[in-house]
Amino acid sequence: MANNDNGAGILLAFIAGAAVGAAAALLFAPASGEETREYLGQKAKEGRDRAAEAARQGREVLNKQRDTLTTAFDRARQQFQGQTTPLGPRDEGQDA
Repeated sequence: MANNDNGAGILLAFIAGAAVGAAAALLFAPASGEETREYLGQKAKEGRDRAAEAARQGREVLNKQRDTLTTAFDRARQQFQGQTTPLGPRDEGQDA
């Protein structure tokens, strides 16, 4: 579960860094309005693409973890069922 928090923090840091970088680029390298809109559109598309890729990878990791957990649970259940035996009547009068 800690990995989910870490991934969210990384994504938030990425978005914040992208916003600060875009603002700095606009302040220090002014361009015409058309060029600026094109630049911002390109950066927004790159950000969407990266976010989509991060989401895809997150789903992939989540699915792998779910499969691993399911497999481990199934194995544990099989072992438990294999070790338990049905209780039958006990012959308390007999010594083994």
